[in-house]
Amino acid sequence: MQLNCLNRVIDLSSPQVMGILNVTPDSFSDGGAYTQLDRALAQAEQMVSAGAAIIDIGGESTRPGAKAVTLQQELDRVLPVIEAVSQRLDTPVSIDTSKPAVMKEAVTSGACLVNDVNALRTEGAVEMAAVLGVPVCLMHMQGEPRTMQHAPYYDDVVDDVSNFLLQRAHACEAAGINKSQIVIDPGFGFGKNHQHNLTLLKQLEQLCGLGYPLLAGISRKSMIGTLLGDRPADQRLYGSVAAAVIAAIKGARLLRVHDVAETVDAVKIVSAVLE
Repeated sequence: MQLNCLNRVIDLSSPQVMGILNVTPDSFSDGGAYTQLDRALAQAEQMVSAGAAIIDIGGESTRPGAKAVTLQQELDRVLPVIEAVSQRLDTPVSIDTSKPAVMKEAVTSGACLVNDVNALRTEGAVEMAAVLGVPVCLMHMQGEPRTMQHAPYYDDVVDDVSNFLLQRAHACEAAGINKSQIVIDPGFGFGKNHQHNLTLLKQLEQLCGLGYPLLAGISRKSMIGTLLGDRPADQRLYGSVAAAVIAAIKGARLLRVHDVAETVDAVKIVSAVLE
């Protein structure tokens, strides 16, 4: 259970934490907080110091109803941050994007993992990822960010998500991406209602049994807010840590979070018990 991120190896024999670094003005939780390079770099350093195994940098919000950004806008946002973080820190950097051109420029600038909410379905994306030779994370999303929360429906959410992720993983392997370099993500909150999200978390073992390391991104999501009485995003720390602990116990190997230090501490306890 290792990811070969170019010259860096991420050991997934126990759960690892991926720190979220959104360099966007409109992300649902931290939009606008890290649009300045010095603040973004300081946040990356803080997350690494707290124990993050990967820093995930994104330049386009994928929250429900978010507006699309142009290729150039996304490049202008992420490339300076990727360059600064990868030069300053030894921790691997991932690029959160669906655009093949951004994937290419990001890896050239120092990123060593592609995290795609669209599961490399954009034209040319899977081919680009294969050429770049970096690990990929494939996420399930019903619809697209602008409309994904308009009455999502599944016959069986666990089976439907599982089948989609297997199909995308097999498409990546057919394109030349090694199976050991593929991570899957059920996409909590992406084209799912509250009950869909709860069911996915309850039955996460089924998804973790598909043969690929699983990433769980539940941090501060609306599911947490709803369970806590419609609490706003910046007041969902304890609920987010609890969800991360459940995901780790059920087999998730990467936990994508905003609150790194707290999650790392919790995951250390989980790892000790599981071992």
